[in-house]
Amino acid sequence: MEVFEAIKRRRSIREFRCDEVPKDYIEKIIDAGRLAATASNIQPWEFIVVNDKDLKNDLYKIIKNNAPFLKDAPCAIVVVSKDVKHFVEDCSAATQNMLIAATALGLGSCWIAGYLKEYENDVKNLLNVPQNYRLVSIVVLGYTDIDPLKIKIKKRELKEVIHYNKF
Repeated sequence: MEVFEAIKRRRSIREFRCDEVPKDYIEKIIDAGRLAATASNIQPWEFIVVNDKDLKNDLYKIIKNNAPFLKDAPCAIVVVSKDVKHFVEDCSAATQNMLIAATALGLGSCWIAGYLKEYENDVKNLLNVPQNYRLVSIVVLGYTDIDPLKIKIKKRELKEVIHYNKF
């Protein structure tokens, strides 16, 4: 899928089939994440694939009120970072790249917030993440029967948001 088409098709998907996400797709998605821009090329991130059903269920129990759909998704990628100056921006860029890559591969995805959430330490403990790392996001992945273009969302028109030279 062409990149602009993937950007236009990307939606937050919260209903998944139980089909396993192929390992090569997971690796392509993470590869897209690791290629994101970072401040001073620090690349502070680590990506933890959670596709073991029991571990994913434990993760769901920790964050269930924030993402009940995690229970049915076959895979999640947890994005953690060294606690450096621009880790939020860096890992957000990586997360967005992964969402677009998942769409291009025909997968549904949804970004679950991690930074400053009450469950950050519990997630880190569950996944053996060093305490000097921060939880930034969790990307839920899976096949879906939902056509993303049928999810109607209102986006502001380009002419409403673009400014040249001054606001």
